[in-house]
Amino acid sequence: MSIFDWINMARSLPCEGLELYEGFLWQHDDAYLDSVGDALATAGFAMPMLCCSPDFTNPDASVRARAFDQEIEMIRITRRLGGPGATCRVLSGQRFPEVSRAQGIAWTVDAIERLLPIAHEFDVVLGMENHYKDGFWKYPEFAQKQDVFLEIIDAISDRTHFGVQYDPSNAIVAGDDPLALLDKVKDRVVSMHASDRYLAEGATFDSLRQTDGTLGYSPNLRHGVTGKGLNDYAYIFKALRSVGYNRWISIEDGMNGMDEMRESLEFLHRMREQYA
Repeated sequence: MSIFDWINMARSLPCEGLELYEGFLWQHDDAYLDSVGDALATAGFAMPMLCCSPDFTNPDASVRARAFDQEIEMIRITRRLGGPGATCRVLSGQRFPEVSRAQGIAWTVDAIERLLPIAHEFDVVLGMENHYKDGFWKYPEFAQKQDVFLEIIDAISDRTHFGVQYDPSNAIVAGDDPLALLDKVKDRVVSMHASDRYLAEGATFDSLRQTDGTLGYSPNLRHGVTGKGLNDYAYIFKALRSVGYNRWISIEDGMNGMDEMRESLEFLHRMREQYA
């Protein structure tokens, strides 16, 4: 479907904004972008975050350079569609077997540090996600595991235009404790994905583990209604409230249809009212 189809479909949901993915945008010229912005405004939606997937750890320097230039363009688009303070997602890149941990961290930190003056110029916030894997990537996220993710985050001091895009389900997929991760980054969270995961009947975490200690998207690890799966959302909301969090929480789901999306949204409305 086109982005305009999705905006129209989402009008039936009790949501206040629509987070977008860079692949939704078939063109980047201002006229097209403004038509997307007009459609969002007509539907009554804000655009809180543009999800981008730069590959800053690619061993090919020309690919890294293109990823950097693409992220600059996405920062510009984020501001045009989301306005001041909107979030533009950044990632580290793929976990290429020939790229060492030290090298991948150095490339990622360097790229983000060079992007920050541009984010300042556009007043856009870069949110680094504890991600699993972009759908177009061959390898999982370089910074999928908590220790690598935290080393990158800790190396970047900016707290105005850089922070954490927190996804508790991705921590589960990585084999990490999502609540322990949140406790370490809660004062730097700038956006959040509220999804949930379920273990299929008879499945265990040990049965899902791969040889590298991470968890893949096994059929035994399923999507479902937010608040009914493995994540402790009462703990998550309390932790965010403790640091005065007042930014966006997005649903990243709908794998099983719009009815589940609506149920997830209704759950988050209740949680926001309880913990506001």
